[in-house]
Amino acid sequence: MRASRAADRAAAAAAALCLAAGLAGCTGGSPDGPAASDVTAADRAHTRDGGTVRWAVDAVPATLNVYQPAADADSELIARALLPGLFRLDDRGRATLDPDYLAGAESTPAGRSPQTVTYRLNPAAVWSDGSPLSAADFTAQWKALSGADPAFRSDRPAGYDAIASVEQGSGPHEVKVVFKQPYADWRSLFSPLYPAARTATADAFNQPLDGGFRTSAGPFVLTGWDKGAGRAVLTRNPRWWGDPAKAQEIDFLAVPAAGRLDALAKDELDIAAVTASVDRAVPEGTTAAAPPDAAAMVEASAHALHRAETLPGLTLHRAPAAAFTQLTLNTARGPLADTTVRQAVARAVDRQKTATAALGPLGLGAVPLGNHLLVAGQDGYHDNSGALGTAAAGTLLDRAGWASSDGTRSKDGKKLALTLLIPDGSTTARRTADALTADLAAAGIAVAAEPVPVDTFVTDHLAKGDFDLALFSWPASAYPSDTRPLYAKPRPGPDGLPVVGRNYGRGGTAEIDRLLDRAAGELDPAARQGLLQQADARLWQLADVVPLYRRPDLVAVRNGVAGAGAYGFTTPRYQDVGFRQE
Repeated sequence: MRASRAADRAAAAAAALCLAAGLAGCTGGSPDGPAASDVTAADRAHTRDGGTVRWAVDAVPATLNVYQPAADADSELIARALLPGLFRLDDRGRATLDPDYLAGAESTPAGRSPQTVTYRLNPAAVWSDGSPLSAADFTAQWKALSGADPAFRSDRPAGYDAIASVEQGSGPHEVKVVFKQPYADWRSLFSPLYPAARTATADAFNQPLDGGFRTSAGPFVLTGWDKGAGRAVLTRNPRWWGDPAKAQEIDFLAVPAAGRLDALAKDELDIAAVTASVDRAVPEGTTAAAPPDAAAMVEASAHALHRAETLPGLTLHRAPAAAFTQLTLNTARGPLADTTVRQAVARAVDRQKTATAALGPLGLGAVPLGNHLLVAGQDGYHDNSGALGTAAAGTLLDRAGWASSDGTRSKDGKKLALTLLIPDGSTTARRTADALTADLAAAGIAVAAEPVPVDTFVTDHLAKGDFDLALFSWPASAYPSDTRPLYAKPRPGPDGLPVVGRNYGRGGTAEIDRLLDRAAGELDPAARQGLLQQADARLWQLADVVPLYRRPDLVAVRNGVAGAGAYGFTTPRYQDVGFRQE
């Protein structure tokens, strides 16, 4: 289930977005992590009807089709208020069916072939033109995303290529999906679901889904779209059959991160992610000719955080994001081509110290990650870093022939000196890099941090292999099958050169691929967990990626706004977002 090259290019854009984000009453929590979400209570009985909620986005998105390469996080944010999501996620990434759309959904048990999933649709569920959700919508989306027809230009998610057929079941509200190979993450499919008219042909699918898209099956419909003015307007869906939306309208307003604290202070926004506003705060007096030093960046970030915490009439919500920061090691060049050297790097990194350096100043619990496929707080998470063994970094470097010499190890007259790529302007990345550099220096590895502009980080460096070490973030998924492309062993392309896709470390093994593929097709939950943990142990031993911590999510919410905050994995319930009664 490898992603296509178009999908890989989209993934590169997604990585760049993570970099641009800088980082990406409490509910939930787990023994393996801090509070998993921080969202204001949504007591519908005490939330008034009406009003306009003003919600910040980076820009009015290019498309609301989240499966197109041009889609971004804002596409997803808006689309989820308009379209069916068959399953909802809790703050540990566990999926449960959404009764607004499904009366039931069952898969044949492990060992029974072929796997068949039967969806029983809520009979009340209709598109805003009055037509019911049906097997036709499922069929068209499957064919568009299966990869069978290259005319459909999509950022193709995993799983659709495992489907053999989609057809109506025993009645108009039943859909049967038959798989040609078992697929454990079947709950990830058809969410969001688009109307067949938008996915049935390549011409329809490939068109940007923007202001002309007025077909909804969610609590809101799109009624306004002005990219120039930076405003997308959602209004209550008059055909919505579920709990009525509390807000009459949600205005998604384009406010760049640099201007969000000012907009909040002027009472121009009610909900705004401010992670990047804090992380990428620009010190006064900064110019192209006089870029800020690290101390000035830290001071500016601390000032922005204090401002976010003390804005009158607002509360700053904090939680781990559904994303993780990691250190990628380039296995295709220099000393890091040696597995033993990579293992030494991984052993030298004090992940607890690194997480504390990155997250402590932001007021978040510092929980280091010990798993490549699942993040702390996520259901099934287990720290497998012990698979690296107990040998000290110095012992491993001795074994690899790198001898101690004036503080920096050397071999054949060459110093063990590496570059560390970090996104320019990110204070959190700088703090993380400082912690990593100190750890590696103590092991005799000299590291020089190289800040690189976000817009060239992926295209000019990661994709081309022009780096030794790279610090950046990936989205975390509730569905482990989605992570396979990050670790899949590169395959030779038509020109003989390896196609690395999203695996910028260029490592991978056939064994890891087999374990991940077996996990993707294992319908027994316990057996699947075992395979995932085995694969993660092998990834630790390969040592081309060192997971560090979940990225922080900081969201400012105006006091009196219900159902909003730092969601983590949790699916927002847009119909509950509104204003509390005075």
